[in-house]
Amino acid sequence: MTPMLGIMASGISGNLGPYATGGNSIVLSGGFWVHTFTSSGTFTPTKSLTAGYLVVAGGAGGGNTFGGAGGAGGLRSTVTATGGGGSLETALSLSATGYTVTIGAGGAGATGRASKGTSGSNSVFSTITSTGGGGGGSYDTKNGATGGSGGGGGGESGTGGSGTANQGYGGGNGNGGHGAGAGGSGGAGANGTSGGAGNGGIGVAVAITGTSVTYAGGGSGGSNNDATPLGSVNGGGGQGQYGNGNAGTANTGGGGGGGGLTSGVDGNGGAGGSGIVIVRYAA
Repeated sequence: MTPMLGIMASGISGNLGPYATGGNSIVLSGGFWVHTFTSSGTFTPTKSLTAGYLVVAGGAGGGNTFGGAGGAGGLRSTVTATGGGGSLETALSLSATGYTVTIGAGGAGATGRASKGTSGSNSVFSTITSTGGGGGGSYDTKNGATGGSGGGGGGESGTGGSGTANQGYGGGNGNGGHGAGAGGSGGAGANGTSGGAGNGGIGVAVAITGTSVTYAGGGSGGSNNDATPLGSVNGGGGQGQYGNGNAGTANTGGGGGGGGLTSGVDGNGGAGGSGIVIVRYAA
């Protein structure tokens, strides 16, 4: 269902309103119509047009007990910057037909030492697919999973998962019982250290809406209650904790924080944040 538009199109000669339907909001910003999808739907132009986009996949869940963090969802963008340090994506030439938009869900956090965090789901706009983040390793499963950005390694020596080219970076490695930070769209996750958990990889700031917003940050690793500091996060990633890890922020693709260990009680991983798709075209 197309939302009501509480917006004036003044100052644009001959503007008759948006040239497409679809999205949870449609706004006019800086000479562009901007359609934002926070849930799945269909983008349907009423005429042929050239569309820029931001497509962010769902972030992954963090691991359990000294857990590695969940990797951020892959990020592909035609505006400002794209993920993985790659070149900007190419805008799409669209005709007057419906194009599927799928918003990737965030993955669940691990609830036991023998499981990893669940990887995030892909987000899709037309022919563009961004890959869900890789789940974080736990105390027993150790290694983080590959994804848009890779999950952090858990336990004593877990290895971080790899990221996807032009979408995100890899996760860090676990070390000494402290979980690693997960990869983000803008940087790799940090290794755990003998003094504490690893930082989450930074996200990427994109100004497709006219305002710069940072998306797809990796979560930070879990730790134990005699180790400080906890890792930092950026771009919607969840912070690892001594107990249960924090969730990634919805509609950012942020990875979930790793679970820790406090007073002998295992901590669960935080869930990953859902993805987002934003489409814009000239007014």
